[in-house]
Amino acid sequence: METNTTFADFRHLLAGNIVFQEPRAIEAEFVEIGIDKVLKYTLTSVAAAPFYLPKGKALREQIDIPITLPSWLSEDELKYYVTQYEKTGFTGGLNYYRNFDLNWELIAPWAGSKVEVPAKFIVGDLDLTYNTPGFKENINFDVMKKHVPLLVDVVVMKGVGHFVHEEKADEINQLIHDFFRKF
Repeated sequence: METNTTFADFRHLLAGNIVFQEPRAIEAEFVEIGIDKVLKYTLTSVAAAPFYLPKGKALREQIDIPITLPSWLSEDELKYYVTQYEKTGFTGGLNYYRNFDLNWELIAPWAGSKVEVPAKFIVGDLDLTYNTPGFKENINFDVMKKHVPLLVDVVVMKGVGHFVHEEKADEINQLIHDFFRKF
């Protein structure tokens, strides 16, 4: 697993298709599009591809496509998320990516450290992170086991996106329950 990725590396992987580095730019686009539409799209997007935000066109091509909420996300839940984001905006979450290089610098003292507790890794095969270039190759049992010696399993759930715990709540609960029963 890569331990020294910089924002420049990340920008290269995404071919420059990111706009959140400039403070307030993407937030303004999201407000213009409508927080409800942005959340509806981001919560239900299950394309087996990285999440691109082309400058000046963030979500604009997808935003008018009608989206039917999946069974795991009710209209009331979506409204709740919208009211929360209307209060707080997206800046907090986006700042993680704006601070990418400093994040790596801050965790540098732990580079090469291993996760020394039993673990199980679960991801959806349609998760945008899983499908970001360079990630999938590192999310397999043999590679992860080098960094997580007590790893018991890597589960890649078919047809599941980023919100595995909501999209497949019963299956996730069973996987976690079965994992805990081993101890």
